[in-house]
Amino acid sequence: MDEIRRKMTSRINTSFTLIPSQKYRRSSRQFSYLSKAFDSNSHLSTLGYFKALPLEIFQIILRYLSVKDISMLSMVSKTVSQYIINYISSSSGSKRFLLQDFHKLELSDRSQDSAILEHYKSLGLLFKRCTLLLPTKERLKYIHKILAEVSCFKFSGCAVPLQCVGLPCYGLFLQALTAGWDELECHRVYNFLSELTNLSRKIQTVVYSKPGSARKLELRIRLFCRNVLLDHWTYRSDSAFWLTRILKPWPMVNQARLLYIIFGPISPQDGQVVWQKMIEGRTDESSLKDLADAIRLLYDTDTKEWTADDVISLIDELSVIPREWLLENNARLLILSGNSICFTFMASKAVNGRVFELAKLIVFIALVCEKELYCMDWAVKMMQRVCRVFSTPVERNNFLQSVANAFACIIMEMLQSVLSGERDEDDRNFLNLFHLVHAQANFHKEVLCLTLNTLSL
Repeated sequence: MDEIRRKMTSRINTSFTLIPSQKYRRSSRQFSYLSKAFDSNSHLSTLGYFKALPLEIFQIILRYLSVKDISMLSMVSKTVSQYIINYISSSSGSKRFLLQDFHKLELSDRSQDSAILEHYKSLGLLFKRCTLLLPTKERLKYIHKILAEVSCFKFSGCAVPLQCVGLPCYGLFLQALTAGWDELECHRVYNFLSELTNLSRKIQTVVYSKPGSARKLELRIRLFCRNVLLDHWTYRSDSAFWLTRILKPWPMVNQARLLYIIFGPISPQDGQVVWQKMIEGRTDESSLKDLADAIRLLYDTDTKEWTADDVISLIDELSVIPREWLLENNARLLILSGNSICFTFMASKAVNGRVFELAKLIVFIALVCEKELYCMDWAVKMMQRVCRVFSTPVERNNFLQSVANAFACIIMEMLQSVLSGERDEDDRNFLNLFHLVHAQANFHKEVLCLTLNTLSL
């Protein structure tokens, strides 16, 4: 019995020790097979199942994908991205991606304009992802090479720029391409575009020429700067960065001229800059809104390149282009520019002893408030803040007396104009006098209310 028990134990142990050995051999064979398969398909890790397809079939598949989908696909691997770049560079890819239907004039085609704008925004993201591994300079060269055949993307490439959405498409493309880039890279982009379009030389021509002597070039500069470089940014800091790139290379007087070209009032007929609007007649809010927004952009954003003094000097230079503006237009620009800029500008005049200029400006601020139905107490409180800039009671009293004298003087000037028969078809001079008399009454009413409220405290 003992012998039989030993034999059975021997069999059990033997069979037990053989099982792991056999399993190990099977797993070894399987690993060897997979290893060979991996070695023979090492390219599979970058192309995936696309490796089994001919290049022509791959490009046919791309035709069925949207631009956004292709943009996502380009991030799969460097090899797939290169395949997509090759497709973009092909004639069929170029025909598909570089849409050039920029000149739809009918109102019914606004939706189509919106679609083509969205297309180029998506295309900018696609190019951003496809060229991710290239240095900035090489990226820009490649993109320029692809886009060069689109004539409406060029500075003077379109014969009817006011009816063309080519430059806005180009601007959205660049915005999507450069979103998130650091300032150094964006500097390179601006320098590249400036060299490509010879923008600095063109700006030099208009800022050193007589205003209006190069109207078509002024219009081209305005359209390129607004549509390509400035109007499409989500964040104000980005807009301020690009506007600074445009303005800062020039002296202050030329900065003011250039700001007027880019943001000043234009003719509704031909889109050209209207230089005489601020000096020949009273203008409305719509003519000054873009200028005020640009000034506020430079003042409000936290950039070291613009100080409060720089912005005030810019307004000073702007208000004499091409000659000294009507004070009412000056006052309207300051109101639209916001409380901080308005106060800083007026405080600067107070510090520099330009008291009567300041008093007249307050009169016209009150006039604008009356015409536009703004709160008159805002104008009174602004005058109160400016009063505090003067260091002595004598200076404050002289300033307040100057404001009262300015009201009287300007009312008499307008009255003499009306009595002398200088009346136009719509009686603008008489209406202006009417508004000014009401402005004076409401201004002094607010002053009395402020005084009585102060005394009752």
